[in-house]
Amino acid sequence: MHPADVFPSWLQSLVGSMGGVGLFVVAFLDSSVLSFPVLNDVLVIHLSMQAPARMPYYALMATLGSLAGSLCLYEMARRGSRWFVRTQSASARATRIRHWLERNGFLSIAIPSVLPPPMPFKAFVLAAGGFGLPLRTFVLALLVGRGLRYFGEGVLAVRYGEHAVRYLVAHKLEFAVGVIALFALGHLLTRRLLRPRSNGPAPG
Repeated sequence: MHPADVFPSWLQSLVGSMGGVGLFVVAFLDSSVLSFPVLNDVLVIHLSMQAPARMPYYALMATLGSLAGSLCLYEMARRGSRWFVRTQSASARATRIRHWLERNGFLSIAIPSVLPPPMPFKAFVLAAGGFGLPLRTFVLALLVGRGLRYFGEGVLAVRYGEHAVRYLVAHKLEFAVGVIALFALGHLLTRRLLRPRSNGPAPG
């Protein structure tokens, strides 16, 4: 799959002339006001194949662009949180989402952010802002999730070249299941390690 197959000519010119900065812009637009499914992934792979030494730079720019665009949506939802909560408060689904965010705020952003399309990531961003997920948690989770995704794709591109895209498409389900299992295991281990230890019964 080539970038020319999945996005318009004006974006091709932008990325071609600006490189990583153009990738940042595309990632920002995709995560905020527009939607370009799989575009960032294809661009990271394509640019990394062209210049393997710059792969970390491309992955970083895609991650930061996605963070910037998502922060715009998060802030919009946060500013309209009173309306958001009022209109969603009667929904049992919204109640479950709010409770999940309160208990698993980091995972609620980290897991969707690392999964490939058609995961509706913007819905999670709006929920995070509307239901008041702490900004620090939101930023850290998105950086971890998007960073793993784009750096992982960059590594595959450098190592496998054109086969990287076909590999990701063919093993999308396995990739998603593996990511969820990895985050779930890490979350369980972290909670176990950080759980307060009992000092035992007080001496009589």
